[in-house]
Amino acid sequence: MGWDWTNQDDVRRRLDGGADPEGWSGGRPLHRAALFGSPEVVAELAGRVADVDALEGGVTALWEAVVSRKPENARALAAAGADPWRESIGGWSPGRLSLAGPTPDLFPVPAGVRLTATEQAAAKEAGRLIAALGEFHYDGTGLACVAGIDAPETARRLEAVPVADEVIDELLEDPYAYDMDESLRFIGVTSVPGGCVVTQPWGYAPQMPGVLTRLSAGTVCYGLYANPKSGNQGSIAHHGTLESGDLHPGGGPYENDTAEEVLDSYLYQHKAVAYSCAFAGLRPTDARAVVGPPDVWVELPDRDYWSQ
Repeated sequence: MGWDWTNQDDVRRRLDGGADPEGWSGGRPLHRAALFGSPEVVAELAGRVADVDALEGGVTALWEAVVSRKPENARALAAAGADPWRESIGGWSPGRLSLAGPTPDLFPVPAGVRLTATEQAAAKEAGRLIAALGEFHYDGTGLACVAGIDAPETARRLEAVPVADEVIDELLEDPYAYDMDESLRFIGVTSVPGGCVVTQPWGYAPQMPGVLTRLSAGTVCYGLYANPKSGNQGSIAHHGTLESGDLHPGGGPYENDTAEEVLDSYLYQHKAVAYSCAFAGLRPTDARAVVGPPDVWVELPDRDYWSQ
């Protein structure tokens, strides 16, 4: 099949010729079509499988269509008998999760099914935050989003000192021309509603364990490095301890996620920066804290930041 799951005639020809509607390359064709196909292909496959609500990775094809924001594919599956109200990851059903997204009228809603006030507030803030940040290039950027402290306190915790304008101006002309060990010492710090953002548009310094643990004393901190080679990498530090690493902000939801994690992953899908801010309860009104100019550029002291 390759990557094209949109041609109904091609799919029908393959199925009529003996292709298995239940298996493709180690997965289920209907799940693949729900993610990448057209509603016509989804309907074609849905009419050929034994169970339109069969699971792959713990979820149905309808779940995949809703989470990936493919409303027409979701409608095609529902028309073929898929159950929008079947509970899945974190206790969410595809139908109830859709109430928090851009198509809350995707399915007829049974009486008594609704979002809680907390969930409604989370969805509203996600829309505001994503719009406030807007679109910008952030590959190669490192971030630390810290709850409850401002820029001066951030600098104090890191024992970082302000950088002279002429030094940072020269660095910003071409940060990649400098030795990495040298350029990693310089970070931007900006106060935002709810806390502070530490940024480095050219490197991973804000997410180094020794930075996150110092920043998270008595609070919580979410670190992000948008690795150009391997994708977004997230870390969580809490009360001075690095609790989680190798996370994937903007991805998921994943099979063992909690209800809150499922909702956040859905709301901030492919929005890693917004996810990182939201995790720490930050409410920036624009992207300046990430892309600059920051409130202040500071230089980190020379120490081992790879140990906590």
